[in-house]
Amino acid sequence: MRPSRPSRIMYNSLLEEIFHAYPMYHKVGTSAYKEGLENIEALLQIVGNPEKKLKAIHIAGTNGKGSVAHLSASYCQERGLKTGLFTSPHLVDFRERIRINGEMIPEEMVLEFFQKFKPSFNKLEPSFFEMTTALAFWYFAEQHVDVAVVEVGLGGRLDATNVLSPILSVITNITLEHTNLLGDTIAKIAFEKAGIIKKDTPVVVGEFHPESYPVFTDIANQKNAPLFLAENNFTIEGPLSDCRILDVEGQLLYEHVNMPLEGEYQRKNLVTFLQTAELLQQIMPHDKDVTVRAIERVAANTGFCGRWQVLRREPLTICDVGHNLGGLSLTMKQLADMPCRQLRMVFGMAADKDLDHILPLLPSKAKYYVCQAPTNRAIVAEELTTRLTALGLSCTTIPDVYEAFKKANSDAAPDDLIFIGGSCFVVGELLTHIHNS
Repeated sequence: MRPSRPSRIMYNSLLEEIFHAYPMYHKVGTSAYKEGLENIEALLQIVGNPEKKLKAIHIAGTNGKGSVAHLSASYCQERGLKTGLFTSPHLVDFRERIRINGEMIPEEMVLEFFQKFKPSFNKLEPSFFEMTTALAFWYFAEQHVDVAVVEVGLGGRLDATNVLSPILSVITNITLEHTNLLGDTIAKIAFEKAGIIKKDTPVVVGEFHPESYPVFTDIANQKNAPLFLAENNFTIEGPLSDCRILDVEGQLLYEHVNMPLEGEYQRKNLVTFLQTAELLQQIMPHDKDVTVRAIERVAANTGFCGRWQVLRREPLTICDVGHNLGGLSLTMKQLADMPCRQLRMVFGMAADKDLDHILPLLPSKAKYYVCQAPTNRAIVAEELTTRLTALGLSCTTIPDVYEAFKKANSDAAPDDLIFIGGSCFVVGELLTHIHNS
């Protein structure tokens, strides 16, 4: 049922007020980041400590945590569980962050929450993410979800979501990112991510890294938390659209699996999810194996988008939110290997990324339409163009994301490939225009 016009007006006014009063980290950067759990604990006490009522799966990592969260939620839904899903950032609609069985939180529930609790929140001066976390946990508890799949916002140890006592913790992988907040080495970042490991609670680690894995094993041992290294236990063979899944002994578990998330980096996320699903089956036994259905129906079940999302087949048009060195290295390699007459890149980035290492990864034969998403964190389009042309890349500067996309589209032949990415903001801006058109 659509909200009434007065309700919609009130909701839009509230959202504008929240965005203005509580800047988002992914919009303004470190000035919106609050370290520590004292604020979120105070917020949650105001709303009745909903975190204590949740049976949660808690997911951290540099890359892939969103994909693994959606796959895990899809698995729980296929088992018939009422499943909450909390992720960030959103691409088009704020309510994307908070879903139950794939349905976004109703506007009326957002209004009810803030009308009821906002006056008590203001004295705490919470961050946007702290408020959103409190909203998600309150909503999940109010709706009596069977399980909540919760993605860490940033880091782990001091992240607002780390007030949970989960039934399972998952750490996808570790690469260098947010070094000004989490530390300047893999080991330091791993220590922050390992903060979600809880006493006597199983933890899945997706990928081995010689600098991070010892950190995880040490902390898991200290907390008597059984640790499972996913990449040691599962193998994916063949194209993702028709793949085979094997166990640690090489025995076939599943074949002809159609993974709808086509980015090659999803192989790693799929392995992490398989380990997660195996443990969930032990923690919450179920008489049917729904793993394949969960994989194949992930987008339909959870509303997953923005990860190697095919917007059109002719010319092939793909958007992807990968934005750091670890994510973009895999995405750019896949793009460079794809056959097409001409690769056209609608590309923009945040200024705080590791540009010195990322930009040399970009395909050299592509034509670039350099844009700038409407966020304070975006690198100015003209500055990015200067950096790209210094590397010998062919660039056209069109700051507006949608105008850049339209120009790439008008230039493209049917057998070209158009890619939109470099930043969540760029993809979100494009999808917003498509959604509103």
